[in-house]
Amino acid sequence: MQEAFIAHIRKRQLLDPNKVYLLACSGGLDSMALANLLSAAKISFEIAHVNFNLRGEDSDADQQFVQSWAEERAIKFHLKTAETIVYAQRLGISTQMAAREIRYQFFEEIRSKYGLDGILLAHHEDDQIETIFLNLLRGTGIEGIYGMSERKGWLIRPLLTFSREEIADYMQTNSHEWREDLSNQKSDYKRNNLRINGLPHIFKLETDARKNLLTSFNRLKDTGKAFSGLFDFWKAEKIREEEGIQYLAYSDISHLPGGASLLYFWLRPYGFNSEQALTIWESLSEIQSGSVFHGNGYQLWFDRKEMMLCPKPSPFQGYILQEHENELILPEGSYEIRRSFEKSNIDPNPQNAVLDLSQLEFPLEIRTWKDGDRFIPLGMNTEKKISDFLIDLKVPLAKKQDVKVLVSGGKIAWVIGIRIADWAKLTPATRHTLHFKKR
Repeated sequence: MQEAFIAHIRKRQLLDPNKVYLLACSGGLDSMALANLLSAAKISFEIAHVNFNLRGEDSDADQQFVQSWAEERAIKFHLKTAETIVYAQRLGISTQMAAREIRYQFFEEIRSKYGLDGILLAHHEDDQIETIFLNLLRGTGIEGIYGMSERKGWLIRPLLTFSREEIADYMQTNSHEWREDLSNQKSDYKRNNLRINGLPHIFKLETDARKNLLTSFNRLKDTGKAFSGLFDFWKAEKIREEEGIQYLAYSDISHLPGGASLLYFWLRPYGFNSEQALTIWESLSEIQSGSVFHGNGYQLWFDRKEMMLCPKPSPFQGYILQEHENELILPEGSYEIRRSFEKSNIDPNPQNAVLDLSQLEFPLEIRTWKDGDRFIPLGMNTEKKISDFLIDLKVPLAKKQDVKVLVSGGKIAWVIGIRIADWAKLTPATRHTLHFKKR
């Protein structure tokens, strides 16, 4: 196996003899095999070990074993002693999850502190198969079949193509020592149960079951990569973005094969799950305009011809503007407030507003518009509902929720950033003005 390992890391360019890595080492069969293989391949490394204090004297014995092995070979040793159960209880997570968080945080802390070139993990082929089956049992898409990567960021797994049987044979043949973790023989944990009771039965179904499974997983992984490339092409062609809102026409998704997967790949970075994507896909022909789905900090709105993805609006409690203030700060941006006591010109920028100061009653109120709000738009003689006014202007549903109004004496003087009220406009008699100029 030693020659095969050296050939593998060279072919895949996984490790560089001129660099120094951090080996995550528990003292068990896998990590000790990797430690010995790295030494034989003349790859420089330091060792990181976590004592999780979960197995009493056995945990301490593991620590002493790894530390002694490192010291005998003049390999730098890094240790973290953790109260794993206390950590898990404090965060309300499982012991397994707590141990995972503790060790990965520690590994990255050491790598970063000493400028090491990667974190080496001893996951092997059997771990890969177990991971994929666990993903399938939880319910996964194509990426769950990818399993673990040989290289992901700073994490490097040089043993992924080697089986547990090959690793054990290597260690026994060369009389290398390791520590047995007896908890691995208990079927309390799902992974252990799968390894001990599940997979052996599956492997007995076909002579080449193990080999065929790995071949199938690799083919599916390649198919997933092809889909990912096609998705990127589709997204660039069909989804447009304007002012922070993404738009997708129903006609560009409704009849496409695999449309639910396309929707999921588009929406998942924004906190939507696969079930939501499937629900949206299956009900596209029935969704009413104005419907909305919620992700993590994002909303997906449905208009007459397209769906719109946008951030959820920031909470706005309203604001009272006093007469002396010279600035208005809103989530959408800020306005400079200027006062003039001589004849002024109209500001042609529709985002700004110049109002007849003598017509206003202070304090002014700024709030989000609500159902039933009415005002007289500039140039008209009759009132119009804000909702109808926004429809006439074809303001997207996703933007309507952010629209705010400036109210004076109970009357709307300005739909902010869109249109002032006719009664607040400048006239030939106007001498005192209030100018809102967006920065």
